[in-house]
Amino acid sequence: MAHGRWNGRKPFITVLYVVAVCSGVPVSDLLDRASQHSDKLHSLSTTLTHEIDSHLTPIGRMLMPRPSACHTSSLQTPSDKEQALQVSESELLSLARSLLQAWVDPLVVLSSSANTLPHPAQSKIINKIQELQEHSKNLGDGLNILSGKMDPATQTISSLPYRGGNDIGQDKTSKLIKFQFLLSCFRRDSHKIDSFLKVLRCRAAKLQPHLC
Repeated sequence: MAHGRWNGRKPFITVLYVVAVCSGVPVSDLLDRASQHSDKLHSLSTTLTHEIDSHLTPIGRMLMPRPSACHTSSLQTPSDKEQALQVSESELLSLARSLLQAWVDPLVVLSSSANTLPHPAQSKIINKIQELQEHSKNLGDGLNILSGKMDPATQTISSLPYRGGNDIGQDKTSKLIKFQFLLSCFRRDSHKIDSFLKVLRCRAAKLQPHLC
């Protein structure tokens, strides 16, 4: 469903891409827009994880896999803002793009699985997952434009394939656990993306590190 909607918008997105590149939109403006989308991504994922967690049993929380089991955990990233400030602009953008790309397939799994999720706010969750996909797609388009304006090293994207399959489980508990686990991994990564973009925006504005 989500792919169909986006396929219909590809010509429009392509036009936006060409216009943005040719019109010489400043990098600082592109970073501002990207940060707005990354803010929304993290906010939505946080809201969703809280929504699901409220319906998990204590046993369900105990059975939740550790964050190290997230499919993006193999990617070496700065652990905090201080470390991020020591990383080059090209590497930060490459890391953000790698993380975002790694979530294309898992977000499809979340979107298709939401229809069978045993949760009283199912329709609300479905809508928010679709919003996640939309903001993720818009952010990806924006970062593609940014990478074309920055160092060629930003074109490098690490491959982080998702091998979790499309099945989130058969019984109520396993469905909620896997759905929540995927969301919690996405929330963690969306926070990283948002932090990296804020550091890039800070540097583009030529602010002192302690103000970032």
